[in-house]
Amino acid sequence: MKFAVLQDNFAKAVNTASRFASPRAQLPILGSILLSAAKTKLFVSSTNLEISVSSQIGAKVEKEGEICVPSRVISELVGNLPKETITVEAEKEQLKISSPGFSSNILGMNTSDFPKIPISIVKDKAVALPREEFVKALGQVVFAASIDETRPVLTGVLFIWGKSELTLVATDGFRLSQKKIKVSGGKDGLRVILPKLILSEIPRSAEDSADIYVSFQEKEKQAIFGVGDVVLTSRLLEGEYPDFAKIIPKSSSLQIRLDKEEMLRAVKLASIFARDSANIVKIKVLKDSLKIYAESGQSGSQETKVEAKIEGGAKDFEIAFNYHFLEEFLHSVQGEEINLEFSGVNAPGVFTDPKDSTYLHLIMPVKIQA
Repeated sequence: MKFAVLQDNFAKAVNTASRFASPRAQLPILGSILLSAAKTKLFVSSTNLEISVSSQIGAKVEKEGEICVPSRVISELVGNLPKETITVEAEKEQLKISSPGFSSNILGMNTSDFPKIPISIVKDKAVALPREEFVKALGQVVFAASIDETRPVLTGVLFIWGKSELTLVATDGFRLSQKKIKVSGGKDGLRVILPKLILSEIPRSAEDSADIYVSFQEKEKQAIFGVGDVVLTSRLLEGEYPDFAKIIPKSSSLQIRLDKEEMLRAVKLASIFARDSANIVKIKVLKDSLKIYAESGQSGSQETKVEAKIEGGAKDFEIAFNYHFLEEFLHSVQGEEINLEFSGVNAPGVFTDPKDSTYLHLIMPVKIQA
């Protein structure tokens, strides 16, 4: 195998592949990156058996072939080379990389043990997802997925396909995000759960892509995403997703509208003291404002008043939340204002963007002692 390739293209593909290689895996081959040169293309691939990635970049191929090389070595090496043309040549199980004033030999491995992974997606059999809307939707739901591996289904995002709509849902049991986007195609009624790791990778790969394609192989229980010249494959998470619709309040007794940035500033100020007090930030509803405050036995206390439009509710209504959850929701909102709706101190708070009716976020309150 012998080819020439631009350093920046090669480095980007190798860096992406390195995120899915597993150097500590029992199978050494899973800690490697597969380089495969064919015609005018170089495919850079890796897998951890749960998720795989294959990037396709242009190359001047003199001799076709393939080789596996250690992920850490090649990613660090290529990433530090000058932005010039690199010549890469494989002889048996050695890879020689050279550029003006530099040469290196990397010990590689035979490719026979490398798992077979998809390196392309059949667009005619896939659903096209609008890039901007889908990437925005991921940013509004993925953060709410759980990191607790004891409940695997909650570590992923639920995809619910309708005739012309895709609903994304994520929850960790303490908060829930739901976002809907318009799509054409897809299997009406299909419900699948995808790990958040692959969904977090899509925005990185989608920067220059016009569309994102996805297909589901139900028999193999996997999803394939085509994102520009990158193909991402992931197993589906198996299990029954909770009936999240039951916890969404049907009505509220208190509706509040306020400036997003003012709310974010108030929460950040309160978080300075909340860190020493179980991350609890309290919100008290006044006549035409909210008092957002936190207190700590170690550090002290503070309070910030934020002007708000308030309808309904009992006098001196007070509720408490984990400040991390409030901050992450506020960072996900695109608009300048937010709506808060409450139906009780023990019921989930409903957080929305008044300019985006397709986005819904719930946060469970923290019980506070009187």
